[in-house]
Amino acid sequence: MKKLFLFLTVTFSLFSSAQILEPVKWEFETVKLSDSEYEVKFKAVIEESWAIYSQFVDEGGPIPTSFTFEEIDGFKLLGDVVESDENKVVKNDPVFQMVVGKFYNEAFFTQKVEVLDETNVLKGFLSFMTCDDTRCLAPTDVNFQFTFDGSIPVKDQTENITSIVNNDDVNIQLYGMSPDQLKTPKVEIQEGKSLWVIFGLGFFGGLIALLTPCVFPMIPLTVSFFTKKGDNKGAGVSKALLYGFFILAVYLILSIPFHLLDSVNPDILNEISTNVWLNVIFFLIFMFFAFSFFGYYELTLPSSWTTKTTQGENIGGILGVFFMALTLAIVSFSCTGPILGSLLAGSLSADGGAWQLTAGMGGFGIALGLPFALFAMFPSWLNSLPKSGGWLNTVKVVLGFIELALAFKFLSNADLVKHWGILKIEVFLGLWILIFGGLALYLFGKIKFPHDSPIKKLSFSRISFAILIGAFTIYLASGFRVNKDTNTFTSLTLLSGLAPPVGYSFLFPNDSPNALDSFKDLKEGIAHAQKVNKPIIIDFTGLACVNCRKMEEHVWPDETIDKLLREEFVLVSLYVDDKKPLPEAEQFIVNKTSGGTRKLENYGHKWAHFQTEFFQINSQPYYVLLTPDGRQVLNKPVGYTPDKVEYAAFLKEGLDAFNTLVK
Repeated sequence: MKKLFLFLTVTFSLFSSAQILEPVKWEFETVKLSDSEYEVKFKAVIEESWAIYSQFVDEGGPIPTSFTFEEIDGFKLLGDVVESDENKVVKNDPVFQMVVGKFYNEAFFTQKVEVLDETNVLKGFLSFMTCDDTRCLAPTDVNFQFTFDGSIPVKDQTENITSIVNNDDVNIQLYGMSPDQLKTPKVEIQEGKSLWVIFGLGFFGGLIALLTPCVFPMIPLTVSFFTKKGDNKGAGVSKALLYGFFILAVYLILSIPFHLLDSVNPDILNEISTNVWLNVIFFLIFMFFAFSFFGYYELTLPSSWTTKTTQGENIGGILGVFFMALTLAIVSFSCTGPILGSLLAGSLSADGGAWQLTAGMGGFGIALGLPFALFAMFPSWLNSLPKSGGWLNTVKVVLGFIELALAFKFLSNADLVKHWGILKIEVFLGLWILIFGGLALYLFGKIKFPHDSPIKKLSFSRISFAILIGAFTIYLASGFRVNKDTNTFTSLTLLSGLAPPVGYSFLFPNDSPNALDSFKDLKEGIAHAQKVNKPIIIDFTGLACVNCRKMEEHVWPDETIDKLLREEFVLVSLYVDDKKPLPEAEQFIVNKTSGGTRKLENYGHKWAHFQTEFFQINSQPYYVLLTPDGRQVLNKPVGYTPDKVEYAAFLKEGLDAFNTLVK
């Protein structure tokens, strides 16, 4: 009955949202230069947000675009294929840890040829890889033919290869089943709400900014100005509400330039967040912010800015209120600037780019402007506010310690990309232990900074926060425990995405993500899964897949996910760009889902064909949960899922479905 109930409750096709992506189309042209010399031209037409790579990429990076010509009598290649710099962007790729060239929109390649016999056909194939901001497609081979006598070339160039016309026969021989033998229920998974999360973080940052000595004393002064000015109390309250709205507007306006950048190049925000030297600059800026919060110097914008906005306040009316809000934003910069800088850097490193930055700025502006409006409406609430005093400087110093810790996060990003070996996990944890240990000592009154007031007695809240920070410091130290299962240091959940991977270590280096056991062959994985009676997770991945590495390095090490992958599933990783040749008996000509035929020559071709035939999608990463025999999909597959909670829910849902089936 449980099995029957499971299948009755899923009535829609699994693949309603699956699709075969073909974002790159190739065009070919022949141009005669002289009696015997020609140019053969290759043009890639690339869909918006997608890109292909240059011919010149160092080993270990993405798959470069390449051209292979068959050796045919009657032709002589003059030099190499030349790529145009038009639409080419050269930038650092943080996953492949190198600078690479990418083409957006269109790419042009040219090969000069000396034609000795115009009746012959110049044949060959080109290979390329394409990625967008969230996924990569398997490397693709495209056949080409050029004629020079005006005739139309024969399209079928496949020779000397075992051929099976029926794809089902191929599938059964290669994978042990055909697509129509795979049961595919659909279970919906709730989508994440990342914009609301960023908005909440911005709102929290704005609340912190309210508690700084640059902003907090302004609340009663500004509210009193609006409520006491003039005889009309209602008009004063209206202007105070407008004042709060304009504070929000100022911070929203700050995000507009990033939308313009995003429209110029959709990958630019990710480039900003992952560029090595920009991460170093962020490190220096955060260090500068930190020592400003410690009280060694003050951050101020040019005094002329304040003078201009103050003059604008005298205009009166709505415009005057706007200039008052702008003045507040400028004069409070020494306290709000570092907090906004943290928000800016955090938003740029997240998927969603400018809209997430706008959401964060909106949350920050609302938190900063709302108190002015509320206290203007209810002036009696002002009596409940704590008096200004030394505690405001304590808030600034605490923020300074946090800025100092975040500074080393940015330096760690650059170190990982460049393999400097400076901030490996041991050094990073040691620095954070010193920083948060120092913060705990400061809160206990053992460390002083320039603007601190004398402490006569520690308050209950200060002692409580000091104990909390001390506990966090001990938690950081627990990261030096050795995990005997993986022979690495213990991964700390709270530092996931902040600290370098535990495998990036002086003492316990490990190149495998989380030291997980995985099969690289489907049939071997199925045989083992049936033996241990565990469900299978198919990991469609690639050696040159950007987001596959992000999942392995930032999501899989999560303690909950790691436990599920290690104990509850059999992991089968299928690399769609593996160039290792297939055995001759497995090399077939197959019909492509999108039309036409292709030949399976290497393991990458085999696994890419398996993905498109059985799951009607060709992007990576892509994760499918199957029963041990590989014949039934347990829940809706997912692609790139950076949210750890969402990915863990995906695994648990599939595990629950499997447990229901076996009961």
